[in-house]
Amino acid sequence: MGCSSCSNDGGVPKGCKSNGSCSSGGCNKLSVFNWLSNMSLPNGQEVYDWVEIRFKNGRKEFYKNVNNLSLQAGEAVAVEAHPGHDIGTVSLVGELVKLQMRKKGFKPSEENTKKIYRKASQRDIDKWQEVQKLESETMYKSREIAKRLDLDMKISDVEYQGDGAKVIFYYTATARVDFRVLIKELASAFSSRIEMRQIGSRQEAARLGGIGSCGRELCCSTWLSDFRSVNTSAARYQQLSLNPIKLAGQCGKLKCCLNYELDSYLDAIKDFPELGLKLKTKKGLATTIKQDIFKRIIWFAYAETPMAWVPVSVDRINQVVEMNKNGEKPETLEEEAVMVEASAPDFSANDSHGSLTRFDAKKPQRKSNKRRKKPFRKPNAQKPKK
Repeated sequence: MGCSSCSNDGGVPKGCKSNGSCSSGGCNKLSVFNWLSNMSLPNGQEVYDWVEIRFKNGRKEFYKNVNNLSLQAGEAVAVEAHPGHDIGTVSLVGELVKLQMRKKGFKPSEENTKKIYRKASQRDIDKWQEVQKLESETMYKSREIAKRLDLDMKISDVEYQGDGAKVIFYYTATARVDFRVLIKELASAFSSRIEMRQIGSRQEAARLGGIGSCGRELCCSTWLSDFRSVNTSAARYQQLSLNPIKLAGQCGKLKCCLNYELDSYLDAIKDFPELGLKLKTKKGLATTIKQDIFKRIIWFAYAETPMAWVPVSVDRINQVVEMNKNGEKPETLEEEAVMVEASAPDFSANDSHGSLTRFDAKKPQRKSNKRRKKPFRKPNAQKPKK
């Protein structure tokens, strides 16, 4: 997917050359803004010879620029592959590649060194586009073969190598799958070298993409690269209802965004008392009803009047807890009650779109130009002759 208005002078078909500033979502998938691109290197220092290359669906790898090619983000290059060569897009160059390699835990060595051969020619790009058109058809055929072999697996995506010499099948499975027979049939059906890669449900959702419940593209398919584990305790700390339909993402697991604000909630509840706290007062026993973490207010209710809620600040609650430990009881909790202003909605809008009685108004009847049809009359049945 790419912007049709983008320039393709760098060799990428309908590719993005604006350094990730377009908002299409397809060109800049999992892109990294090079904030060191406008800085000049000190005298005598050469440009870092490692380059980050992006492939289909945000897959990125690091290659060494052995020929000292002048590369820019967005250019298509031919890189080393086994066997043959592959076509990828330059996503990052310069000193920022060092930080990305450190973040990914990639250590350059002679064993894992892959080379950049050349800038992709028009012939390379034509071949690349030709094999990309075969991916959807290949995926459907491979699913039919896997179903015929009765394999408990789901082939979610297919990626052709730039020269068509190898095909990578991404699949998900709940248990171990013996696909030795499958590889033989796939190799004979597509006449290429076959590679099977198992991915998880989160990686599958990231590769396929989609729109989340927030109305934006999925975080895993746009910028999120590390998938941290999400527990139901994250929802409990944020006082969310444990509804699996609302808390689960398109991958079927808990949403990654539950971890975004978790640290703020954990910092806010450090001095909060335990849930289900009961305070002893001379008026009676007060039980916790609910709490507002960021307003630092907890509502209590007496056993005699369960519908009368008393909002109390956390600082005052901690004082009452210390008094109860020492055998003391305050008179009532109303003495230190917090004034909570309840803002009522304003229904006095004069606009017809905001009026509550807009559904009561009758719609004007439209005059019909069609002529009324005469009712159908059943002809009188003839009486049988005597």
